[in-house]
Amino acid sequence: MDLLTLSLFGGAANSEGGAAGGANPMSLIIMVGMFALMYFFMIRPQKKKQKEEQEMRDSIQIGDEITTIGGIMGRVVTVKDDSIVVETGTDRTKLKMQRWAIQTNETANARMAAEKKAAEDAKKAQSEKAAIDQAVNGKKKKTKTVENKGAVEELKAEEEAQKADEE
Repeated sequence: MDLLTLSLFGGAANSEGGAAGGANPMSLIIMVGMFALMYFFMIRPQKKKQKEEQEMRDSIQIGDEITTIGGIMGRVVTVKDDSIVVETGTDRTKLKMQRWAIQTNETANARMAAEKKAAEDAKKAQSEKAAIDQAVNGKKKKTKTVENKGAVEELKAEEEAQKADEE
């Protein structure tokens, strides 16, 4: 009896007088668990990466600096549905290639890095402002977002009720 049959059927095929053909429920649970692990650790991340790559390829614009899967670096001159024209080198050699051959978009990467840095700076400035307000006023300032004018009146009524409760 081979190892696979023993592990899948729990030795049911080898049992004497037992009901043959019944699978061990534990082995079924293990197989489902293995498939779930494979999905979450292999299939799902791969699909996410492919989606990001496709978005990058779809967002290519004229003037972007790109690198192909073959290592050719250049600037995009023309963008069509499924192909692009890339200008390389100082002699301005133009190459026509398929979109799927693009590996990285250096211009988009630089834009994303600049946006991340700007977001971090804004968050840092906001936290510094909150710290200064807290130091000056002694307590943290509460901010509320308002979606419509009807909610403004309700918020004012709530704030007045809170002030009355505090006094």
